Amino acid sequence: MNLETSTFNLLCTSPLEQFEILPLVPFFIFGINITFTNSTLFLVVSFFLIFTFLQFIIYQIRIIPNNWQLIGEFLYSLVSNIIKENIGNKGEIYFPFIFVIFLLVLSTNLIGMIPYTFTVTSHIIFTFSLAFILFTGINLIGILLHNFNFLNVFLPKNTPIFIIPLLIVIEIISYITKVFTLSIRLFANLTSGHALLKIIAGFSWTMLSITGVFAIFAIIPLLLLILLIGLELGIAFLQAYVFALLSCIYLNDVLNMH
Repeated sequence: MNLETSTFNLLCTSPLEQFEILPLVPFFIFGINITFTNSTLFLVVSFFLIFTFLQFIIYQIRIIPNNWQLIGEFLYSLVSNIIKENIGNKGEIYFPFIFVIFLLVLSTNLIGMIPYTFTVTSHIIFTFSLAFILFTGINLIGILLHNFNFLNVFLPKNTPIFIIPLLIVIEIISYITKVFTLSIRLFANLTSGHALLKIIAGFSWTMLSITGVFAIFAIIPLLLLILLIGLELGIAFLQAYVFALLSCIYLNDVLNMH
């Protein structure tokens, strides 16, 4: 099998194959599977890149910032503005929490854009776990701040007595669904975008394989592929922004209950 045939087979595989979790180092403890997978690997890589990125920022901080410092200051200001606009000054104490979440989602999204890597956020188990941890932390903050008054979040003020039971049920359901909306939005956007990129890439290679006058039409899917890559990069950043934004909105609901 020559190189051209191998490349063709690689591009023509299922667009969902890129999301397959593969075991790298099988490991079990008391019958519990904690195997080190490709998903775990790129999550560790993401943490390493975040740490390295932050080290580049704080190393030799200057009045006139270098490129790394400019990027860091931009991301810092972005997250800081999200917190101020949605929580207010009382939200400053939660800045490290929101900032780390933003960097984690952003880094995993961007790593997944590199060929032969793995997009951790393309799996619902990861996005749901992240959203559930966030949701749990926000509720713990609400309980610590308001004690039993935290239950008022399920009952708006001046509610007529006769609709209180129905309203409480609706509020509880809508409150719990925050976990699902936060996780599904991130998972669905990354999965659909990457699958579409794989399909267009395979189609582009098929068009390039055509000889003769029809080969000129290969430029159409190539241009579309370039546009989609740019769009996916934008979505990778936008989804990290939206995840941080919704985190602040949910946190504000707990800090400033109705």
